[in-house]
Amino acid sequence: MKAALSKCPVCDGELTVTRLHCDTCDTSIEGRFANGAFAGLTPEQLDFIETFVRCEGKMNRMEDELALSYPTLRNRLQEVIRALGYEPGREDTTEIPDEKRRAVLEDLDAGKISAEDAMRQLHGEE
Repeated sequence: MKAALSKCPVCDGELTVTRLHCDTCDTSIEGRFANGAFAGLTPEQLDFIETFVRCEGKMNRMEDELALSYPTLRNRLQEVIRALGYEPGREDTTEIPDEKRRAVLEDLDAGKISAEDAMRQLHGEE
């Protein structure tokens, strides 16, 4: 079964679902039905969301599963957020104390942590 289209292949306008059909009992229902928030996402974005859910939102597990770096995963997540009509980081109020920020940067400078680990810590993700 193919995924439903959300854009018209002729004019690129929004498509509206007007008919639903049950293959089991051959019932059809006609009307105007909403496509849902994910209808406009690309197959790649939907795959990313599925992996994100399967990994319980843990970026380190996604890094292992997809063999992608943390910054790449973060960019892809932000693309999905924008595609859903939101602005990433808009409500981000995570502030870490100056002392913690200094300690993370010192650990990075001393080679105790990787740049990716430092980014996670500075973004309050660890």
